[in-house]
Amino acid sequence: MSAITHHTPDAMLAAYAAGNLPYAFAVAVASHVSLCAQCRAALEAHQAVGGAVLEETGAVAVSSTLKDNILAQLDAPFTPEPVYERNGIYPGPVMEALKGRAPRWKKLGMGVRQDIMSADANGSVRLLYIPPGQAVPNHSHNGLELTLVLQGSFSDETGRFGVGDLEIADEELEHTPVADEGEACICLAVTDARLRFRALVPRLLQPLFRI
Repeated sequence: MSAITHHTPDAMLAAYAAGNLPYAFAVAVASHVSLCAQCRAALEAHQAVGGAVLEETGAVAVSSTLKDNILAQLDAPFTPEPVYERNGIYPGPVMEALKGRAPRWKKLGMGVRQDIMSADANGSVRLLYIPPGQAVPNHSHNGLELTLVLQGSFSDETGRFGVGDLEIADEELEHTPVADEGEACICLAVTDARLRFRALVPRLLQPLFRI
């Protein structure tokens, strides 16, 4: 893997450590952290600070009803969630979003494919497969888009993004990502709002492709 040069912003790492990120963004941050030693160390620092704050926080009295409810839940049968390990280019958090399956690619046109792993009113989580030299249609954003490169690389108006790099795109960025020559570019892309396409055809197809 080449050196990672595009990292998760510190404020986003702090929000992730506190459990305050929406699911879609949490998947992207967890996946990036699993690949990036620098961000992993920063996250551990945030978690250590959070633990110290909890230790210094005084006890808060709770009602007997709340206490009984909590104890009842602790006594209930516990079924552990499956633990997903890295599989090939896909980090553990991506495999968890895939629920352990292989990607189910759906064609978008011009060789580009996607697998929507999760999509609701709060955001979407998808994998994108972009052939070498192929561009994603020019677009801007109605919210925030995080793109993590898992294979290959792409370039846009802001620079080049290789394996492990995380691009943060907001309402101010309009760009045309293009997969670089070599391996096909496979990315994890998460959003909290629909993209804004400039060209007519992508706008017409947008409801069908849910992007």
